[in-house]
Amino acid sequence: MEAKSGFVYRRMPLIAAGIFLGLGLGGFVDGILLHQILQWHHMLSNTKPLTTPSNIDLNMIWDGLFHALDWILTVIGVALLWRAGGRDDVPWSSQTFVGSLLIGAGLFNLVEGLIDHQILGIHHVKSGPNQLAWDVGFLILGGLLVVVGWLVLQNSKGRQELGIRS
Repeated sequence: MEAKSGFVYRRMPLIAAGIFLGLGLGGFVDGILLHQILQWHHMLSNTKPLTTPSNIDLNMIWDGLFHALDWILTVIGVALLWRAGGRDDVPWSSQTFVGSLLIGAGLFNLVEGLIDHQILGIHHVKSGPNQLAWDVGFLILGGLLVVVGWLVLQNSKGRQELGIRS
């Protein structure tokens, strides 16, 4: 929080909006790039390989449910951003917002990678030789996004405390 002329600024509404948007957009990048464009995997491709029409249909449905969740997370993020925009006590900062987006996208990779790839094993980033390396790389990318986002947030907090707009 930053106090200026008796006014207290609260960054959390903007941070929450950025994290939800980052989660949703991170899911869309995964779904669009890895599921659709590169076709490296689908939601159930490790347990229901695309070898029969019924398995193809089932994977298509689960990919659609995955995209529906991404859409819901994105809508929540937009609603939170809209609410934050209407508040005078929320400082608008590109650094705070971008840092929050990075944290959200990184959290998406970490949660999805741990649950779907490691715990449930329903799919891998890229099945076949070196699939563990691809899965670990996905987790490392997620961790790096969270760390970089956190560092950007810390930098923006320091800038706000000094009264510098970012």
